[in-house]
Amino acid sequence: MIQTLTGIDSTASALAAERIRMDVISQNIANANLTHGIDGKPYQRQQVIFEKVLQQAQGLDGGAAAQQVQVARIEQDHRPARLIYNPGHPDADADGMVAVPNINIHEEMADLIVASRAYEANLAVVKNARTMALQTLSIGKR
Repeated sequence: MIQTLTGIDSTASALAAERIRMDVISQNIANANLTHGIDGKPYQRQQVIFEKVLQQAQGLDGGAAAQQVQVARIEQDHRPARLIYNPGHPDADADGMVAVPNINIHEEMADLIVASRAYEANLAVVKNARTMALQTLSIGKR
């Protein structure tokens, strides 16, 4: 069988990976002011680590060396929490300092824009591959 949509596997894996990245960034933004989680500590920023996987190395013969992107792991950022002075806060220590997550909203928004653009670029690849495949199939109709 002729595979007319070559490269779609790579693009599909990249779409899935970028979606996970956007989800993690959204969680970081949503928890930017969380002073204590289940463990009693401020929320720790998370980041996605990607890895590429060669299908040939896995024993799957996809013709050319098809590369896929997948999430290797989601790890916590080890930046220390910021201390702000807010003596009226329920989580304030004896000196009136509250530990809040060290999350920079501007950095998170920039990361979200980059992830969104990468997602859009991969969608464009899928759309173009589909169009080319349909045009290829229409050749046989003439």
